Amino acid sequence: MASKRALIGIGGGIAAYKVCEVMSHLAKAGIEVRAILTQAAQAFITPLTATTLCRHPAYTDQDFWQPSHTRPLHIELGEWADLILLAPLTAHTLAKLTHGLADDLLTNTILASTCPVLLAPAMNTTMWQQMTVQRNWQQLRQDDRYHRIGPAAGMLACDTVGTGRMVEPLHLISYLTSLLHTGGRRDLAAKRILISAGGTREYLDPVRFIGNPATGKMGLALAEAAWHRGAKVTLVHGPIAEPVLAEIEQVAVERSQQMQAALLTAFPQADWLIMAAAVADVKPASFSAVKLAKHELPESLPLEPVPDILAELGSLKQPHQRLVGFAAQTGDILPPARQKLIAKHLDAIAANPIDQPESGFGSSLNQGVFLDRQGRQRSIPTCSKLEMAHALLDFVSELECSDSNREQ
Repeated sequence: MASKRALIGIGGGIAAYKVCEVMSHLAKAGIEVRAILTQAAQAFITPLTATTLCRHPAYTDQDFWQPSHTRPLHIELGEWADLILLAPLTAHTLAKLTHGLADDLLTNTILASTCPVLLAPAMNTTMWQQMTVQRNWQQLRQDDRYHRIGPAAGMLACDTVGTGRMVEPLHLISYLTSLLHTGGRRDLAAKRILISAGGTREYLDPVRFIGNPATGKMGLALAEAAWHRGAKVTLVHGPIAEPVLAEIEQVAVERSQQMQAALLTAFPQADWLIMAAAVADVKPASFSAVKLAKHELPESLPLEPVPDILAELGSLKQPHQRLVGFAAQTGDILPPARQKLIAKHLDAIAANPIDQPESGFGSSLNQGVFLDRQGRQRSIPTCSKLEMAHALLDFVSELECSDSNREQ
């Protein structure tokens, strides 16, 4: 990412303060960041704030009209950017984009560029629901250059409860990272991808359970990465640590039996299933509907096996479907991963070491090795879970292409 360049266009709205975190994060990640503030944006944050966070002077319309540049500033910035973020996107700027109007530095720069543009709208609910605004929003869908996220629902600054909040910086950063990886391509637009995430809880009584440290971060990263690349995504998840984008269909479960039922229901419609969930292997043999007193707890806990969901799905897999598993291991991770790949009829598997620093459960980073049934093997060094998610999606896409070539 160190060689990438992001241009942040900041619109006039209270949500502009959220963009400060985005600029700071990108700059700290080594991405070259520049910002354009509209005249209205400067009522909410200052050019000095953006300059400090971007580590580069921020631009305003005053710079646009200065004859001090060897080339027109909007041409120079448009050619420079690998991607553009417009946040918050106002109804006014949305209308200008829809009709190809350009009367300030920001809109001129967009028309002078060819890179992907991520739009993050924010406005009052009544404004957002206006027919004219929705018509403009839908019209931009016809241009593949524009990527859209939000708006979210919740309490707005005007005390209205409804749709109109700009999505949180975490989701903006995630989408921008994806765009830098893909260049804006929607190579999974024809795919329906089913993903499982998080751990399961197998209860002894209403307050005690057998579980594991899974937080669902890897599955969430896979779901977001696939959605960013155009796929229709369904996420079946146990208890997770982070919110799920509204655009991703989600089914929340707790027990392995519930996850089994949800996956079996959704699997027939899926092109790919990526099983990133950490499903329990055993559960208490009996369940008490009321909390057991301490003296009632058994000295030894009888256990019984939980159905092997992945193996069951492998037996049901159709020729057009791709089934991908995860193998969280300690020690030598490859032999058990290969065994699981074959035994459960998987097309590919991601083996990751959970006994290494910054890897596995709860970490924002991961590493591992991808394997497939054709003998391909790809090592993934330590990276963010979103980057690993894209690497896995690339790996499965290549597998599908090689299978198609063999059939021809």
